[in-house]
Amino acid sequence: MDDNINLSRRELLPFLAGISLLTQPAAAAIITGQSDSLVAYHSRSGNTRVIAGILQRALQADLHEILPQTPYPADYLQMVEQASDERKNGFNPPLLHDLAEIKRYKTIYLGYPIWGMSLPAIVRSFLTRHDFSGITIVPFITHGGYGIGDSLVVLEKSAPGAHLLAPFIMQADQERQTMEKTLDWLVAAR
Repeated sequence: MDDNINLSRRELLPFLAGISLLTQPAAAAIITGQSDSLVAYHSRSGNTRVIAGILQRALQADLHEILPQTPYPADYLQMVEQASDERKNGFNPPLLHDLAEIKRYKTIYLGYPIWGMSLPAIVRSFLTRHDFSGITIVPFITHGGYGIGDSLVVLEKSAPGAHLLAPFIMQADQERQTMEKTLDWLVAAR
């Protein structure tokens, strides 16, 4: 495993000191051209973005936010419906930005939330638009309590020739849980 992955908490503290992760999300792109590591991520609610920012600062890596040309709906239920349609139809949404020089990276830390028990279509688009052969991919995954589904299988199929390392997986707050608890409360209060 890459030595950069095994940083201790003590080694990370100087990078995180004085940073409010929730109020200062990572910038959409920091490409210095000096790093051989890239943190690429997609985030809807911000959980994956926070992890991406921590990794980018700790590793002094380049950073790239994976965004669709047409933004996903802000409404959670509309977004879930669109994501479900994309998955069922095998649709890969066009990317807002491509990375022209992906091959200069030795390691890519790839972050994504689980959507419908799978890899989001926009992340699949990112993977299929670039050649990851010979590149090490280290996934970091957030989910709302149902696990990672088939996302690693889809990742492996979408990035043939890449060397995949064990993922970091974290359950994070989820909009669906918030919505359901709020509606339960509202029904009980009436």
